[in-house]
Amino acid sequence: MEKLSENKEVAQPGGLRGNLGKLSWLNNKYIITGIFFLIWTFFLDPKDILSDFERRDKLSELQNSEQHLKKLIKEAHQELDLLKNDAQSIEKYAREKYMMKKDNEDLFIIIKSNEKK
Repeated sequence: MEKLSENKEVAQPGGLRGNLGKLSWLNNKYIITGIFFLIWTFFLDPKDILSDFERRDKLSELQNSEQHLKKLIKEAHQELDLLKNDAQSIEKYAREKYMMKKDNEDLFIIIKSNEKK
């Protein structure tokens, strides 16, 4: 009877077999491969999700800039058409942009300051 009791292994609650039962999912190659794939796609790949968000923000910023520049170009074309067709608009443009004046005029420049005291 002593030989039977010597060959038996006693599983203790805190022993090695108790811990392996809790971590049996680490032995599954599909779960490990899936976790590796998720880590790779989220953080390590050149086209990862974090970079994708940054690229989308940059794209949105560039599209807004494009719309603003198109608006400025449209305004410049309208101003150019006015300058080509109307003598009064040429005079107004020269007075406003280049501070030009006629010989018999005095020019007063008023600068508004936005500073609050």
